[in-house]
Amino acid sequence: MALPNYYKKLLSTGPFWTLVFLSFIWGYNWVVMKVALNDSGPFDFAALRSVLGALSLILVLLVLRKRFWPKNIGAIFFLGLFQTAGFTGFAVWALKSGGAGKVAFLTFTMPFWAMLFAWFSLNERVKGLQWLAILFALLGLLLILEPWSLDGSFKSETLAVLAGISWAISVIIAKKIREEDPGIDLLTLTTWQMFFGSIPLVITALFVYEPPIKWTASYIGALAYNAVPANALAWLLWLYILKKLSAGVASLSTLAIPVVGMLSSWVQLGEKPSQSEIFGIVSIALGLVVLSSSALFSKKHGKAGSDDSN
Repeated sequence: MALPNYYKKLLSTGPFWTLVFLSFIWGYNWVVMKVALNDSGPFDFAALRSVLGALSLILVLLVLRKRFWPKNIGAIFFLGLFQTAGFTGFAVWALKSGGAGKVAFLTFTMPFWAMLFAWFSLNERVKGLQWLAILFALLGLLLILEPWSLDGSFKSETLAVLAGISWAISVIIAKKIREEDPGIDLLTLTTWQMFFGSIPLVITALFVYEPPIKWTASYIGALAYNAVPANALAWLLWLYILKKLSAGVASLSTLAIPVVGMLSSWVQLGEKPSQSEIFGIVSIALGLVVLSSSALFSKKHGKAGSDDSN
């Protein structure tokens, strides 16, 4: 039996495979960043990865002769402040003392903040099966966080949640920019938000004392991975996803990323998840299945919040 057209579009040209690819890039990067922090302070690493990512994208802009300066510089500055400076700064800081897998999941409270913010600022109502997906995801996060069993890592956990909130705010700003300028080039947008977001990170790195960087092979490799695939390319893919999906659905779908992060940290760093965390992963996976089913159902009946005309 042939697949319906909306299934074919999702699996071939839609954001589905982009999300899968992004999940592996960002998921594994939690391990890469954790390893890098053995040789560097969090602020030095955050500044370097963002500056190198921005410079690589500026080079691409010049080579492709894309439009160099965007129109709405002010809005893009605020996007960079939250998407690059806030998210990256808080996340890397949290990783310094927290486990890679757990910090990844805490950062991904982002979808819940994004859905809340989108409800009030973008009028994106949560409907139908999305509520069930939220319940599964919320249950999964509770099982992973285990708030009933505090272990003294409050600082790291708080920083990770702040990273998620900052990312969620950037989701709303990005959608607003797209509404005001539907024709804005994604490469230009990604480049300049990263450039502006790098500025606060560089200033922080200059004024906060950290031990000198150890320029080991693993550290240089981590910087390269973060500068291009996990930073420049990944944020470009993320803005593409936001262009195609509603803010809430796109954000909740990214919960696959911390699953990859936790499994990677288990295999490479020996951060074995507890039984509660394993149940949490299963619960989030169920939420993703429900969310995907909801998105397909909406596409079938013409109710999707996405913009597939671009």
